[in-house]
Amino acid sequence: MRVLAAMSGGVDSAVAAARLVAAGHEVTGVHLALSKNPQSYRTGARGCCSLEDSHDARRAADVLDIPFYVWDFAQEFQEEVVDDFVAEYQAGRTPNPCLKCNEKIKFAAVLNRGLALGFDAVATGHYARLVQGEGGVELHRAVDPEKDQSYVLGVLTQEQLRHSLFPLAETPKTEVRAEAERLGLAVAKKPDSHDICFIPDGDTQGFLSRYLGEEPGDIVDADGVTLGIHHGSHNFTVGQRKGLDLKIPAPDGRARYVLRIEPVNNTVVVGAREDLRVRTFRGIRPSWTQGPVEGPWRGLAQYRAHGTPMDATISLRDGELVVELDEEASGVAPGQSVVVFDGDRVVGSATINEAR
Repeated sequence: MRVLAAMSGGVDSAVAAARLVAAGHEVTGVHLALSKNPQSYRTGARGCCSLEDSHDARRAADVLDIPFYVWDFAQEFQEEVVDDFVAEYQAGRTPNPCLKCNEKIKFAAVLNRGLALGFDAVATGHYARLVQGEGGVELHRAVDPEKDQSYVLGVLTQEQLRHSLFPLAETPKTEVRAEAERLGLAVAKKPDSHDICFIPDGDTQGFLSRYLGEEPGDIVDADGVTLGIHHGSHNFTVGQRKGLDLKIPAPDGRARYVLRIEPVNNTVVVGAREDLRVRTFRGIRPSWTQGPVEGPWRGLAQYRAHGTPMDATISLRDGELVVELDEEASGVAPGQSVVVFDGDRVVGSATINEAR
């Protein structure tokens, strides 16, 4: 099989490529240049797509003795991921750029180019399992629950899954690093990247302010009483407690939390923690790994990448995914992605539009 191995410059993708070579596949490594102005070095475990990452990927490919290329997807990444991220915050929503990158770049633009060039599949270092089922290829959680990345892959379609490979599905991360050591890969001890890859300093507010500037507005309670001033509603997300700088304390002395963001009038609404609790949310633009499931059906819903799956009744109504939780959840924000599971099998995903 001709396989295009996406090599980020980290240990996971390097070992994934190594396993494909050992299995006898014809492997070509490709590093995605996603930044228009890549920095020379990462800051510890923050960020990715730096020149350092590109060099690390190339060195790993040299050790594996496979062809290696750098593909420039900076323009597509800017338009599909970064610009979308900024626009979502400007609209008062909280997006997940990793899902958007998987949907629009890694398993769309890259896969399409790979197939056009005659490759059979794209392989990545994601921790998730692919199982051949009666209805096609199924996407399941990885064996290592601490590294499972099925949530951020919940946007993939059946056609994309059919041409995807995840060689690390059955392996704990500690074993992956040990394998990299045995293979002589210099990235064996390289820290995992975390946070948002295009914000390497971790300052999301500063990043958004460079795009959106400052636009002062009111912070109010549920009755509309002004409690303070903010410098841009994009600096807040539902469930946030820190950084509110309220001038009037709550009557009971308890902390207040962001309940919702109203970009039309540039207002941030705050209230008690219990006011964040919701039981039902609706998701727009549903995506299915094996085709739509009307329901209602019993399953699990997860609305954060590292969140706890919650028991729920799930259905498709008027083109929207409706999730009714057995127990209340807190801090569910419009713009987040909800991924629904049948056991450990990913059924589909949607973008949360309403929670109550």
